[in-house]
Amino acid sequence: MPVLDALVAALRLGAVEIIDLTAPLSADTPVIRLPEPFGNTLSFGLTEISHYDERGPAWYWNDITTGEHTGTHFDAPVHWVTGRDGLDVARVPADRLIAPAVVLDFSAEAAADPDFLLEVDHIRKWEGEHAPLPEGGWLLYRTGWDARSASQEQFLNANETGPHTPGVSVECARWLAEHAPILGFGVETVGTDAGTAHSFDPPFPCHASLLGAGKYGLTQLQNLARLPATGAVVIAGPLPIVGGSGSPCRALALVEHS
Repeated sequence: MPVLDALVAALRLGAVEIIDLTAPLSADTPVIRLPEPFGNTLSFGLTEISHYDERGPAWYWNDITTGEHTGTHFDAPVHWVTGRDGLDVARVPADRLIAPAVVLDFSAEAAADPDFLLEVDHIRKWEGEHAPLPEGGWLLYRTGWDARSASQEQFLNANETGPHTPGVSVECARWLAEHAPILGFGVETVGTDAGTAHSFDPPFPCHASLLGAGKYGLTQLQNLARLPATGAVVIAGPLPIVGGSGSPCRALALVEHS
């Protein structure tokens, strides 16, 4: 097909660049930590089965243990109680895993205030300067938080009052769910909600509103600084876990260079 041939040629010539938005997955990958009595996810683990030895002379392989929401991962609607009747990750249509994306950069604001919240007015102003949010696309929220991802402590940024990471206000989360044309919302932090969102009314509004509206989340993204404000295409590839609430995924962006 001419369109696909052109894409392959553009990739080979460097006219289209593939940018990896995925955090490396290891035992050191930061994971969310909930207070008692709530259950917590496992950190990523790798257990060797054989390594060119008596257990398997010609092959190397491992068992892995991890949570669905570890590292760069995809949130399906069923992840939250408001989306309990929605799609599990295996039923998310494949044609929704490739979509246009815009990047809203609020890294300076988050550097000045780790509890910074995205508001509807911020998005409206951005749209006035750039373009409308993409129909059936991703809103990627850049805060610079990926620079902290080598440290669980710095990434969660918690003190005696709980974690402090940037996120979205209650009103903005509701607007993104009910009025914005996007299919999903992506962030660099451990989850789509602010660190202090447990104290919001309602709590965790980004999860509650967007997943309840059948939209998706992408978290712990990296390299958003390398994407243009508009024009990128995101490929998000979660594992099709039957009954799964989400999955670690490889998130890639295609960026065209003139």
